[in-house]
Amino acid sequence: MAAVSIDLEMKRKVNQKFVDKAMKYSPELIEKIIKPVDIVTVKENGQTEHRADVSEMGNIALKKGDSIVLDFGDHQVGYFTMRLKSVGSPQDAPAYLRLKFGEIAKELTEDSSEYDGWISRSWIQEEFLHLDVLPQEITLPRRYAFRYLEIYAIDTSMKFQVVIEEASCRAVASVDMDALPKLPGVSDQISRMDQVSLRTLQNCMQDVFEDGPKRDRRLWIGDLRLQALANYATFKNLGLVKRCMYLFAGLTREDGAIGACLFTEPEYLVDDTFLFDYSLFFVSILKDYYHASGELAVVEELWDSAYRQIELSRKRLDENYVIQDDEGFWCFVDWTDGLNKQASAQAIYIYTLNAAIELTEILGKDRMKMELEQERNRCIEGAKKCLWDEESQVFISGKDRQISYASQVWMILAGVLPMDESRALINRIIRMHPEKGMVTPYMNHHFVEALLLCGEKDKAMDYMTYYWGGMVNQGADTFWEMYNPENPEESPYGSSMVNSYCHAWSCTPAYILREHL
Repeated sequence: MAAVSIDLEMKRKVNQKFVDKAMKYSPELIEKIIKPVDIVTVKENGQTEHRADVSEMGNIALKKGDSIVLDFGDHQVGYFTMRLKSVGSPQDAPAYLRLKFGEIAKELTEDSSEYDGWISRSWIQEEFLHLDVLPQEITLPRRYAFRYLEIYAIDTSMKFQVVIEEASCRAVASVDMDALPKLPGVSDQISRMDQVSLRTLQNCMQDVFEDGPKRDRRLWIGDLRLQALANYATFKNLGLVKRCMYLFAGLTREDGAIGACLFTEPEYLVDDTFLFDYSLFFVSILKDYYHASGELAVVEELWDSAYRQIELSRKRLDENYVIQDDEGFWCFVDWTDGLNKQASAQAIYIYTLNAAIELTEILGKDRMKMELEQERNRCIEGAKKCLWDEESQVFISGKDRQISYASQVWMILAGVLPMDESRALINRIIRMHPEKGMVTPYMNHHFVEALLLCGEKDKAMDYMTYYWGGMVNQGADTFWEMYNPENPEESPYGSSMVNSYCHAWSCTPAYILREHL
C-alpha cells in the first residue's frame, strides 16, 4: 500500500488577490446532448459485440436478472438522464436497478464487491436505484466519465418488467475538439492516436484542468504541466492555464509551498500532499506559459511564488549539492514499484533551475540569474561526482545504487551531460533495459522527450506508436492513467477497478505530433 499524506496540523495561506484573479477565468462549459449509438454485449475479456440496434431499446423489457448495455460511441463526461416505464401487469413493487458506468467495457465485467484496493471503492462508478413509480424520468446528480453503461435489473416482480425508453448524456467540457482540424498527411494510426489524445485532453478540461474526470477529479500540478503543453499546441485556451496557475499560487501552505493538488469543491483548498518534483514544476509551468502567451505581467506577478519553490527545495541539498534521500522524502517521478527517486529529483531540481534562470533573464534579474547559474553548475557537478557510475556509464540512485530509466531520462532533460554523451546514454539505457522500467504515460512522455532532445526522432516516434498505440490497439477511446504493455491491467492501487482510463498526463501525443512530426 502506498503512503497517504494526512497532516491535520498543516496551516494554509490564501492570497485572495490571486484567487480572485483565478475566478475571472472560470470557463463556461460547452454542453452537448449525446445519445447511445448501439446496444452491445460485453464479453468476459472486455470485448464487445453488437446485440441490437439502438432503435430497439424501447422493445427490450428487463425482468429480474436482465440487463442492457448502452454504447455511447466514445468517451463522455457528463450527466446521465433516462426515461423508464413498466410493461406487463401493474407495477406492484419498486424496480430495483443497478447502473454501472465504464470508461472501458471491461469495467462492466468487474464485481465491485471483490474490490480490495487501498483507495476508496467509492470511485467505482455504480448507482443503485429504487423506483417506486413508473413511468419516470431520472437525471442522476453525479457527473460520470464513461462510454458504456450497463442497466441491470436487480429485481422487479413477477408482474412487471422495466423498459428504458430514452437515454442521454449531457456531456460537458470547456473546449470542443470538433473545432480543431485533423493532422494532415499522417497515417490512419497516427491520426487515431492524435484523436484519442485530443479527447483525453478535452474531457479533462473542465472548470480546471482535472487529472481525470472519473478519478481524482482534482487539479494536480504534475498533470497540469503536460496538459498545458498539449493545450498550447491545440486548443490554445490560455485562460484556463492562467486560472490554474493563480489558484496554485493563491492557495499554499503557510510557508509558501505549492501543493501537489487542489480541491475545487465545496471550496477551493490546497491538499495536505506535497511532492518535491510537483512543487518545483510550478517554475516550469510559468516559463512555458510565458512562451505560449508572451504575458510578462503574469511572470512578474507569479515569480515570487515560483522562486519560493526553489528556496524550499534547496534545503534538501547536502554539502555536495546533491538532493538528500531519506524515508520521509516524497517525490513522484513514476508509479514504478520500488523506484528510487534521488537521481531523478536531483535532475528535476536542475531542470527547474534552468527554467528559473530563463525567467530571471526575461525579468531582467541579472544578479539572481548569476546566482542561480552558479547553483545549477554546483548541482551538475554534484550529480556527476556522486550519482554517476563510471563502470556502467549510467546515473545511479540511492544507497543501493539503483539503475533506472527515470534517472537517465531526467538527467538528459536537465542538460547534465553534453548532447553527444546524452545521446549515448539514452541508447545505452535502452540496451541495458533495467529492471526499473516505466509504467505511466507521464514517465513515458519524458522518455520520448529525451529521445527527441537527443536527436533520436525516429526512435521517439516508433516508441510513441508502440506505447500509446498499444492503448489504441487495446480499444482506448482516451489514454489511461497507467499502462504497462507487459501487464495492461496493472494498477498502483491494488485493483484496476479504480484505475482512470481518461487521464490528463497521457494526452501528450497531440503535443509531440504537432511540435516534432
